[in-house]
Amino acid sequence: MSRSLFLRRALHSLQPHHRLLVILSSSSTIPRARPDPIRPFCTDAGAAPAAAASSSSELRKYLGYTALVLFCGAATYYSFPFPENAKHKKAQLFRYAPLPEDLHTVSNWSGTHEVQTRVFHQPESLAQLEEVVREANAKRARIRPVGSGLSPNGIGLSRAGMVNLALMDRVLEVDKERRTVRVEAGIRVQQLVDGIKEHGLTLQNFASIREQQIGGIVQVGAHGTGARLPPIDEQVISMKLVTPAKGTIEVSKEKDPELFYLARCGLGGLGVVAEVTLQCVDRQELVEHTTVSAMQEIKKNHKKLLSENKHVKYLYIPYTDTVVVVTCNPVSKWKGPPKFKPKYSVDEALQHVRQLYQESLQEYRLDVKSSDEDEPDINELSFTELRDKLLALDPLNRDHVIKVNKAEAEFWKKSEGYRVGWSDEILGFDCGGQQWVSETCYPAGTLSKPSMKDIEYIEELKQLIEKEDIPAPAPIEQRWTACSKSPMSPASSPAEDDIFSWVGIIMYLPTSDVRQRKEITEEFFHYRRLTQERLWDRYSAYEHWAKIEVPKDNEELAALQARLRKRFPVDAYNKARRELDPNKILSNNKLDKLFPPSESH
Repeated sequence: MSRSLFLRRALHSLQPHHRLLVILSSSSTIPRARPDPIRPFCTDAGAAPAAAASSSSELRKYLGYTALVLFCGAATYYSFPFPENAKHKKAQLFRYAPLPEDLHTVSNWSGTHEVQTRVFHQPESLAQLEEVVREANAKRARIRPVGSGLSPNGIGLSRAGMVNLALMDRVLEVDKERRTVRVEAGIRVQQLVDGIKEHGLTLQNFASIREQQIGGIVQVGAHGTGARLPPIDEQVISMKLVTPAKGTIEVSKEKDPELFYLARCGLGGLGVVAEVTLQCVDRQELVEHTTVSAMQEIKKNHKKLLSENKHVKYLYIPYTDTVVVVTCNPVSKWKGPPKFKPKYSVDEALQHVRQLYQESLQEYRLDVKSSDEDEPDINELSFTELRDKLLALDPLNRDHVIKVNKAEAEFWKKSEGYRVGWSDEILGFDCGGQQWVSETCYPAGTLSKPSMKDIEYIEELKQLIEKEDIPAPAPIEQRWTACSKSPMSPASSPAEDDIFSWVGIIMYLPTSDVRQRKEITEEFFHYRRLTQERLWDRYSAYEHWAKIEVPKDNEELAALQARLRKRFPVDAYNKARRELDPNKILSNNKLDKLFPPSESH
């Protein structure tokens, strides 16, 4: 008889709202007595004592097994108790016991990747970081560099151990004349911007959010938008790396330029980035202009939109012809900011979305009482919060998702207008709640002569969504950058006038229900697989390093490895890893699988 115990333990987390279910299985088998294959039929009275002895022996055997099972059950009961608020009713038999205090649970922002480790270093100075790296290398113990945990694919996570520079977050030096700033790599983008604005400086470009650590945002090749503006790694003019084999080294265009360009987008595998010197720009106010267009209009005006705007992005709404165009440009010194009065208030813009939510609650027969303390007032929710609540009702129902998308299109039509603010305030974007995301980067010609492949890609993507009945929520976000000289950047190119388009597809995870999140995850990877099979090779599209997922299938993994070798200098990257980190203490499972050594090594 075989039995399994499924033990789920709640874990203390750096992000308390995330949990991981740990399923342990133990099996105890009670053997059955094998009948004697040659057992004569006998009526001899002398056989009775032997039969009684055999029966007594069997009884003692089963009593022994019973005692063993009871002992194992008691040991399990006291070793793995469950909490009083355990959601799994079948486990009410057990109670929880706290986990060891030195066990850390580290999750990425979307809760899609999570690890537990007993090794989580947070040095407060360069000397402490050097000591951590030196000791780990001597023990051959892994300490994967991890930033703010915002990468959708958890590229910085490692069960073996991690090092985080959140306590190394100072602005070290500002050169106002040269417009440069030297910072510790653990500083968050918003901290940096706040720290240099008194000097009249800011960063050239920003990604969607501001909570990334500078070391992390540079290492994964993150980007903002603007066909004249390169990815963020191009803002780096020098770096200080703490390496396991060569200690602390400084690299720049003048000092070891080959390693400098390779390490700028080094994925944390060539050294722990301790300090970064960035080229800044003068702080300036921007005018953001939001309009709603259609695909035919976009095709007519696309070249003009790319060339005439410093920052531009498109937001496509699947199953509609709506394209939201957002441009940002410096405030005119002569004209000043535009004088514009919005046609609709925020409440009026949200009215259609709120109405759909109320109707959907009735359709799904959900009674949400306004007096419920856990349920916020619908009038206090932002658009993205409302969208999450709507999608949570039936996230994989195509017809329901289409209704939500159409409500979003209506919201944007009533949100057209202008907004004025400093660049670090304007260039951000509310990405919504937890989500799966896949973002690809592909060439789009030059600024003077766009290839229009970027728009063709979107047209094919939207057709694919509709043909395959994918419950694709909005938006599909499209941005552009100039090229990067970092060879490991998805936008790397030796031609300075090349431009690249970045396209992100998403599926939200608006629920904490494990089963529902699993179903959304499966549907998202189906969605992603279709785009990969139909589009990526034809458009030379490669995924963002912070969003690439490692396949579980060996054949798919081998195909991905071969594909990466066609685009990136994998051998040069692995050679630098061997020289700087021969024991691979800065690596993790994801990096090892993406960049296995060549057969000659």
